[in-house]
Amino acid sequence: MKTTDVIRWEQFRSRDPRAREKFVVAVRSTGIYCRPGCPARMPLRRNVIFFDSTEAARGAGFRACRRCHPDQAGPSAADHALVGRACRALEAGADEPVRLESLSRELSVSPARLRREFRRALGLTPREYADAARLDRFKKQVRARGNVAAAMYEAGYGSSSRLYERARQTLGMTPAVYGRGGRGARIGYVLADSPMGRVLVAATEHGVCGVSLGAGDVALKKFVREEYPQAELREGGPGLRGWVREILRRLDGRAPGAPLPLDIRATAFQWRVWQELAAIPRGVTRSYSEVARRIGKPKAARAVARACATNPVAIVIPCHRVVREGGQSGGYRWGEKVKREVLEREKR
Repeated sequence: MKTTDVIRWEQFRSRDPRAREKFVVAVRSTGIYCRPGCPARMPLRRNVIFFDSTEAARGAGFRACRRCHPDQAGPSAADHALVGRACRALEAGADEPVRLESLSRELSVSPARLRREFRRALGLTPREYADAARLDRFKKQVRARGNVAAAMYEAGYGSSSRLYERARQTLGMTPAVYGRGGRGARIGYVLADSPMGRVLVAATEHGVCGVSLGAGDVALKKFVREEYPQAELREGGPGLRGWVREILRRLDGRAPGAPLPLDIRATAFQWRVWQELAAIPRGVTRSYSEVARRIGKPKAARAVARACATNPVAIVIPCHRVVREGGQSGGYRWGEKVKREVLEREKR
C-alpha cells in the first residue's frame, strides 16, 4: 500500500493541478515551498518535504515560490460556475458585439473580476472567446449554405472587413475559398528523403500549409488532398525548396536556421496550444496535462492531445515534444517510432 508521501510525490511529479489545495511541497536545496502544478524545475526527491499547509512550511523556515504563488487561493467552484455562465452567455450572443460591462451586470460581478476569472480558467479574454464562437458559427454556416454573405451576417459579422481580418489567421485562406474546400487555391508540394523516410512539404503563396512524413508518396499526397479537396495541387513552387531544407534540418535534430511562414487554419484553442508547443525548448518534453495547465486550462489535457493530433505542420509546430504522464511517448500521427527518433536526434 502506498504511503501518503509516495502518493503526494506522484501527484507533485505529474504536476497534477487537482492536488494544488491538498498540500505544499518544500525543497531543502532552495528553501522554497510550492504548490503541485508549479512550473518550476522538478527537484530531486531526496530534497523534498511535504506539509499540510503553507503556514506549516513557513513555520519550518521556507519561503513562498514566486512562480506558483502558493499562498494565493486557486479558483473556487463558484469561480468555475461564473466562467461557465459567461461562456454560455457569449455563445448565445455570438452574433452581437461583446460588451464586458453588460455581461458583468448580467452576471452580477465586476468587469475586472469577470476578466480575471475568465483568463485564469480558459487562458482567453471574454472577447477572444466570443470571437472564436463567432468564427465557429460562420464556419458551420458557410459549410451548410455555401453562401459567404449569408453566413457572415448569420454569424454576426457587421462587415466583410472584420471577417476577412480574422480569416487570414484562423482559416489560412479567404472565407470564400474555405467555403469551397480550397477551390481556387494553388498549393505546391515537394517530396524529399529525410532521416525519417519520405517527407512531403506543401505550401501556398503565403507559407507552409502541410508537412507529412514517414509514408509512401501516394499516402503523403493524400494528406494534402484531404485537407483541401478542391485546391489545385502542383509539384514545386516559389520558395518551397528553401522551406523544405529548413524542415529537413529540424528533422535531423538541429536548431532552426530560420523562421518559417505558415498558412494554416485553426480555432482559438488550437492556436494557443500550438503557440505553447512552439515555446518548448528543443530536446525537452512536456506532458499533455502540463501544456493544458500552461495555457490556463488544466482540465483540457484531452483537448490538448486532439490539438496535437490535428497539427498539419509537424516538426514546424513540434507536437512530438508532448508526451504522456510518466514520460511514455504517446501517440503520433506518423507512429511512435518516428516520434522517439525525432526526440532522440534533438537531444543529441
